[in-house]
Amino acid sequence: MLKDGRESDNIEDRRGMSGGRLALGGGGCFTIILALIVLFLGGDPSKLLRQSQPDSVQVDQSQPIQTNSQEEAEKSFMRKVLATTEDAWGSMLPKQAGKQYRAPVLVLYRGSTPTACGQGSASSGPFYCPGDQKLYLDMAFFDELKQEFKAPGDFAQAYVVAHEVGHHVQNLVGTMDKVNRLQQQVSETQSNQLSVRLELQADCYAGVWANFVQKQGKLEVGDAEEAIRAAQSVGDDMIQKRMQGYVVPESFTHGSAKDRMTWFATGFKSGDIRQCNTFGR
Repeated sequence: MLKDGRESDNIEDRRGMSGGRLALGGGGCFTIILALIVLFLGGDPSKLLRQSQPDSVQVDQSQPIQTNSQEEAEKSFMRKVLATTEDAWGSMLPKQAGKQYRAPVLVLYRGSTPTACGQGSASSGPFYCPGDQKLYLDMAFFDELKQEFKAPGDFAQAYVVAHEVGHHVQNLVGTMDKVNRLQQQVSETQSNQLSVRLELQADCYAGVWANFVQKQGKLEVGDAEEAIRAAQSVGDDMIQKRMQGYVVPESFTHGSAKDRMTWFATGFKSGDIRQCNTFGR
């Protein structure tokens, strides 16, 4: 049903850009100064300059975007999902939190890309950067979601975007900033626990969004189950079991499979962000 909606214009497609930025080796300026000293003393600086090369030079290069029909269909779907989040939070946030909603930009990229939070990498999965209020997504993650996380389906993909938009909502209402300040004052274990609470709240907000979409008559049979399955599959315990064969709860940063499912369901059933106080339970 989401496939029939409007498409958001808040998309930045960087798939045709390399992720590098201009970077000269640290010895360049020193070499030039040394060459000037040699010249002043009557020597020939050309040999010194020829021997000196920058450590690395990486320049952004835009190239034609090479895509396929599946990727383009996924991009169109992402634009429609993003549009539903704009409609949902544009309506709900003023009523439930007394804040006006400012829509984020969804950046599509490949491999890596510069962000206000540092260099973004596909290996970290989809993420939100509060510094530029953008969501970052390497669309190859959807293949990983289906193959490695065993969470196929369009609505599983929609959940991923809705979760990152949930972080944007946290940024707008000030929760993210409060948590970041607290994390500077506590131990690593306590900081991880705060990260878990933040992630679980974003799951709950994704559920609130799903409730709004359902009321608009845009959910199909099995959609909610796809989202819940996706939330379960990216639980820290599930990922740790798959990657290392055992679970270390103290190192969790996103929450267990059970908790992620539970909080998504809480938001979905209530449709109220005031029921998403993961920090008070």
